[in-house]
Amino acid sequence: MSFFLADAPPNAWAPVVLLIVIGILFVAGTLILSVVVGPRRTGPGKALTYESGMVPVGDARRRFNVRFYLMAMIFLVFDVEIVFFYPWATLFPAAVVDKASNAGTLLVEMVVFVVILLIAYIYAWAKGVFRWD
Repeated sequence: MSFFLADAPPNAWAPVVLLIVIGILFVAGTLILSVVVGPRRTGPGKALTYESGMVPVGDARRRFNVRFYLMAMIFLVFDVEIVFFYPWATLFPAAVVDKASNAGTLLVEMVVFVVILLIAYIYAWAKGVFRWD
């Protein structure tokens, strides 16, 4: 079986192409609709940096504590790693039901992955990334 599925029927990619076309049409339609229907008001309030009704105080280039960035990076790491659970969660139940020889390997790989994440979490906790004092 080749990588490009040479023996696949000619319309095998039709759902993927349809999804891409629907996505492009949705984005284009939303942008065009916002221009056509959206409000066109201007004024001093619209010229402010923030439109929330609050007058900006201080310089926009104020320095932030590095803890904000560390917390954001930790969040991204633990948020993105969730994506790796989805393929495993779809393959593992079928491997268990079929009593496939790779079911044990899949389980061991996920346990190793979770242990590595747990070590990273404990390391971040020990370094004080989660403290706000």
